[in-house]
Amino acid sequence: MSALKNRIASVMEEPACGVNQAKDAKERKKGCAKPLTPGAAAGGCAFDGAKISLQPITDVAHLIHGPIACEGNSWDNRHALSSGPLLYRTGFTTDMNELDVIYGAEKKLFRAIREIIEKHNPPAIFVYQTCVPAMIGDDIEAVCKAAHEKFGKPIVPINVPGFAGSKNLGAKLAGEALLDYVIGTEEPETTTPYDIVIIAEFNVAGDLWAVKPLLDAVGIRILANISGDARYHDIACAHRAKAAMMVCSKAMINVARKLEERWEIPYFEGSFYGVSDTSESLRQIAKLLVQKGAPAELLERTEALIASEEARAWERLARYKERLKDKRVLLFTGGVKSWSVVSALQEVGMVITGTSMRKSTQEDRERATEIMGTDAHLFDEMPPREMYKLLKDARADIMLSGGRSQFVALKAKTPWLDINQERHVAYAGYEGMVNLVKEIDRAIYNPIWAQVKRPAPWEESSV
Repeated sequence: MSALKNRIASVMEEPACGVNQAKDAKERKKGCAKPLTPGAAAGGCAFDGAKISLQPITDVAHLIHGPIACEGNSWDNRHALSSGPLLYRTGFTTDMNELDVIYGAEKKLFRAIREIIEKHNPPAIFVYQTCVPAMIGDDIEAVCKAAHEKFGKPIVPINVPGFAGSKNLGAKLAGEALLDYVIGTEEPETTTPYDIVIIAEFNVAGDLWAVKPLLDAVGIRILANISGDARYHDIACAHRAKAAMMVCSKAMINVARKLEERWEIPYFEGSFYGVSDTSESLRQIAKLLVQKGAPAELLERTEALIASEEARAWERLARYKERLKDKRVLLFTGGVKSWSVVSALQEVGMVITGTSMRKSTQEDRERATEIMGTDAHLFDEMPPREMYKLLKDARADIMLSGGRSQFVALKAKTPWLDINQERHVAYAGYEGMVNLVKEIDRAIYNPIWAQVKRPAPWEESSV
């Protein structure tokens, strides 16, 4: 447990975090940790954050050491798609019971590792620590080391018991595990001056596949994506990339920083949501690669692609701009989407009545304020009662959020669209922007809303 405490402390003192950079030396030593209170991890515990961050590595066996409910609560809860292996969608767990709590379950974990290798023979196994085995003292690092020596395969311990903290902390601890046990352990077959690594992009609904053709068109190769549609070997070779793009700094800024410190891989934070942000991200990737030795003509190829794709996107968006102009949006999400989606929607003339900052960094807040011109529409929390009142009073024409908030919108008889991980439509890149606007238009102008807002027949007859 002391090793876990030390790891948590180091993550909480992340020097690349803008909040920590603004503190004096004394305050920086305290980190960003807040004392946990009962129920503090209700929105997602550390184990949940680590699992959803690493499960998109598609050819790895993800083994949960703990009661079966831990795997049941996290398995396949995101539409992170794969272009090949499907092993990541198989739920593996040691299914600890009462006797395991009394006698320990380290031997059971070792047997589970052996069974996975015999039946599936994956390139690696990720073993996730959960609350119960952590509290009884099961040493998953020792078991993983013994299994590695016995079977000759990478067995990676992910020490993330849920009580350690929030989902965001779990994502960072998952990144630390990749840095300690995976990245830098293998070498790519070939390298090019155009190799990049993308960090904290999880290929939700195929977002990565909407961006990859753009990079392919100018000759940029995604050497590794952490972690959507990823393969173990690719992530093990990520240290040979020439540049990196950080998609969500709230999740894995520690990975980007340490790639730069250890292997001199420069990075920037960008977004693939919206026409302008997609173009700017492509420019930044090309600039970093040229700085690292790629031919300067890469910049010209990138600008030519941007001009062509922007013209094509705006031509397709034109039919929606008049229909969506001045339509009001309530955005209840967080992280990079708190500002990137704002920028994307403003491009088609929509008005943002509010955007959530509940999972966003200080940099995210500053970007949202800059894009919107004010911080008056930023909020950290919005209780369901206030959200319902805002929608009921018709101060928003549509709400974009995750699935847990949809019922508030539906109760208020307001159009709603999933913007988070449960969605089935890709919103990244130029094609994704067209998809997003199309889905918003479809939701707002669905005839069901006019019907549900009409008085019921018995109410009409009583008037």
